Amino acid sequence: MKAVVVTRYKERPHIADVAEPIVGDGDVLIRVEAAGLNPLDQGIAMGGFAQILRYRLPVILGNELAGTVIRVGEQVHGFRPGDRVYSRPDAGRIGAFAERIAVGEADLALIPTAMRMEEAASLPLVALTAWQALIERANVQPGQKVLIHGGAGGFGSIAIQLAKHLGAEVATTASASNLDFVRGLGADTVVDYRGQDFEQLLHGYVIVIDSVGGENLEKSLRILKPGGMAIGIAGPPDPAFARDMRLNAVVRVAIGRLSSRVRRQANSLGVSYGFLFMRASGEQLSRITALVEAGAIRPIVGKTVAFDEIPDALAALKRGGKRGKVVATISPTEH
Repeated sequence: MKAVVVTRYKERPHIADVAEPIVGDGDVLIRVEAAGLNPLDQGIAMGGFAQILRYRLPVILGNELAGTVIRVGEQVHGFRPGDRVYSRPDAGRIGAFAERIAVGEADLALIPTAMRMEEAASLPLVALTAWQALIERANVQPGQKVLIHGGAGGFGSIAIQLAKHLGAEVATTASASNLDFVRGLGADTVVDYRGQDFEQLLHGYVIVIDSVGGENLEKSLRILKPGGMAIGIAGPPDPAFARDMRLNAVVRVAIGRLSSRVRRQANSLGVSYGFLFMRASGEQLSRITALVEAGAIRPIVGKTVAFDEIPDALAALKRGGKRGKVVATISPTEH
């Protein structure tokens, strides 16, 4: 079958013929019909996660997908051939940029009723990240002030909707051309990040979700009220993440140094910082499905590309500026 692979880190991903997926007893074999593109994919290709996610090269890229079940393993009871499903596969079993993929049953959910495959493929990674940041980590409550950076992007556009569903007062940053767009998603306060300084305009926030890092993260700490929390989804990783990933002692020390500055700054301000690397969860994705079907969240597909355009589209992601997600359509292949 065809797939987009990385043979060596820092080299351009390319399309190659690869072996068919191995389907274990607890796995579901899926014909991939659409796959979402994420900065994580390009980061993996460039070797940015090589010390954390130890893939055996060559590796098939792709961290979220939608498609149709072809067959199921002997121990699978929740899905059957013909089901329309979507998934963020476990981080150790990525490979959505392929004609077929085997995914563990626990990482799957049924697609929202009547949703197109391209829309479904845009959701798993960003919606799960938003869920785990806002609900699991931050426990957002009605009336709390939440700042979500990059509101027009793939993550931000979903996180705004989820935060509003939770009853939060939501602020976001966006370019001038996207101000009305993010207001339409539910943002109460919008800051033009090119012409305005959010640090001068916002104060007393309980939660900041940062997808930028660096100076942007440091400024975010200063708009939090005492006891507030900044959650970084772009880094730097922190010691708690290293422990959860069961990394070796040398890597744990290195990761601790990466975030030591921002953690010291947070502590001096009476706030906290934590890094979030989302995990796969079919159970949470099913709950997100219910929110979509209730109209609380809608997918935002900014652009679709063909399967053979994935390498170029991944390289273009770093330029940013797009609304919502970029999704690749992958022609169904009968099996």
